[in-house]
Amino acid sequence: MTGSSARASRLRGSVATLVLLTVAVACTSRSPSVVGHPNSGAKGTIVVGVSGAFAENQIVAEMYASVLEHAGYTVDRRFDLGTREISQTALETGQIDVKPEYLASLLLFLDPSAQGSSDPTAVANQDRALLGPRGIQVLTPAPAQDTNVFVANAQTAAQYRLTTVSSLVPVANQLTVGGPPECPQRPFCLTGLRDRYGIMFYDFTPLDAGGPETVAALRDNEVQIGLLFSTDPSIAANGFVPLVDDRHLQDAENLTPVIRSDKVNDEIRTLLDEVSARLTTENVTSLVGKVVLDGEDVQTVSRGFLKKNDLL
Repeated sequence: MTGSSARASRLRGSVATLVLLTVAVACTSRSPSVVGHPNSGAKGTIVVGVSGAFAENQIVAEMYASVLEHAGYTVDRRFDLGTREISQTALETGQIDVKPEYLASLLLFLDPSAQGSSDPTAVANQDRALLGPRGIQVLTPAPAQDTNVFVANAQTAAQYRLTTVSSLVPVANQLTVGGPPECPQRPFCLTGLRDRYGIMFYDFTPLDAGGPETVAALRDNEVQIGLLFSTDPSIAANGFVPLVDDRHLQDAENLTPVIRSDKVNDEIRTLLDEVSARLTTENVTSLVGKVVLDGEDVQTVSRGFLKKNDLL
């Protein structure tokens, strides 16, 4: 998420790393045989990468790695790729073979002039059109997405009965909103709220991009509305109320496997799509919370989820 990181385009260039989601795990190069499947390695090697050292995409990447190992592939993990610039180059040059991506962030990285959409199918098709000639396939998006979400602290939500972004319209001029410093100029942020919803706040406080400063300001009522990410476990932990984007300002950011065309086959496609089919925004949020709040290991959390869902 930072600067030119995996999720930077989601904030249209803002500093987007959630400090809460940074994980201090040594994921750069592990033995590929952690599962111990008797056929491990018999079908060739797949290199799984990520963009950015944050818990969410490392959890999902570990799921990809584990199901592939269980099916008999040797898996090399490259979970140390800190930015989308690095990971996308690695994918296109064959240094890695597959990684989890976010639909709209990927689209805007590939084509900054692209028009996004809240429809994941539409965004996925745009990504496919851009990546197909580069020898990369976009598989089936998961229901889970991690997108921008405006949240109200509990006090404000109760006082004004806030449930949707539209419900802010009559009261926003009494409230202060917090977000990344560039929020006033960004189409997903204050500019979009003005143009799409007709919302104008009493004041704006520049904070971080969906990180601990925003959480603290909401908790202390220094701001009443803040911009966070939809899978941030601090939303539920602090009783914040995510406001439904009922006029579809935010683009689709569904978690989606992207893979080199020369590596994908029917079995790999099925394995990765089965992982995606089990991922919802709610269960991804819970999994991230296990890592960043409870201190559990990424591999333990990932494999526990896969076993519970009969994928291992």
